Amino acid sequence: MTRIALIGAGGVAQRHARVLSDLPDVSIAAVADVSLPAATALADTVGARAFDDVEAALDDGPVDAAYVCVPPFAHGAPEEAVLARRLPLFVEKPVGLDLDTLDRLESLVEEAGVVTGTGYHWRCLDHLAVARELFATSRPLLAHGYWLDKRPPVTWWQRRDRSGGQVVEQLAHVLDLARSLFGEAVEVHAFGARLADEDRRPGTLPEGVTGTDVDDATGGVVRFASGTVLTIGASCALSRKFGAGLDVVAAGAHVSIGEEGLVLDRGTGEPERHERGADPRVAVDENFVAAVRGEIPAAIAPWADAASSHRLAMALADSAAADKPVVPRRSGTSA
Repeated sequence: MTRIALIGAGGVAQRHARVLSDLPDVSIAAVADVSLPAATALADTVGARAFDDVEAALDDGPVDAAYVCVPPFAHGAPEEAVLARRLPLFVEKPVGLDLDTLDRLESLVEEAGVVTGTGYHWRCLDHLAVARELFATSRPLLAHGYWLDKRPPVTWWQRRDRSGGQVVEQLAHVLDLARSLFGEAVEVHAFGARLADEDRRPGTLPEGVTGTDVDDATGGVVRFASGTVLTIGASCALSRKFGAGLDVVAAGAHVSIGEEGLVLDRGTGEPERHERGADPRVAVDENFVAAVRGEIPAAIAPWADAASSHRLAMALADSAAADKPVVPRRSGTSA
């Protein structure tokens, strides 16, 4: 039996709890949250113990791995507690916010030498094999990543110093996918646009929130060392989610990649349509548990690699805020 401690009891933690509880020989042993009622409510659904203290949750009984599912601003201490105990660590995206904290955690992850995984579940899309096969012989030249959505109804999301903004908190999935396909980025330049409060549609901000410093739209460009150029577009000014994906132009072909499927058009006949098979939100947990058990050598989205995707997202957010090009910070370097 693989015993999991959940740190965080919000919506994402609840999803992982449901998935993990349905996996063979996996149990949730403990749930920790700063709100004990929230931890208790989730723990009761999976037969786990509830805590309002991370250290107590990790030390109360045998635990084989821990999931950290906290808001972006709350990363740091939970991961440190897990790594201090040399436990395998799964972290939901984004894996942090403050880059100095990210650098400190990077050293701790390397020192601990444990299995790590992250919530970049788009990497588990089975139809990505079609794109990777194409790009092995036809170099990606131009891509466009987008996320067109509404604002999540939580107060912390509306502040950049708490969420990082939409590029960091939502578009990050697409940016991580782009990195996994095109390699490392060498320069970014982004621009933000924000509505005046009086121009907002009623109900688009959570109750009690009268203002926000998170941009309502972001556009930008990313240059990769491989030569691929990526444009990005994100907006949270809508009333519902309209879509998210990555469109790629390679030599003689256009590929449209989304969470539900992939369309490959070579311009010589009917486009190839590939529907999603396994649910990537389930697959990412199955993959991490398999790595913890030693059934595979590593998880598909290890922490160190996810940290590079986070640095890319932060570079775009910083560029939009400063209105100038930014070079993404590299692993082991300072600003």
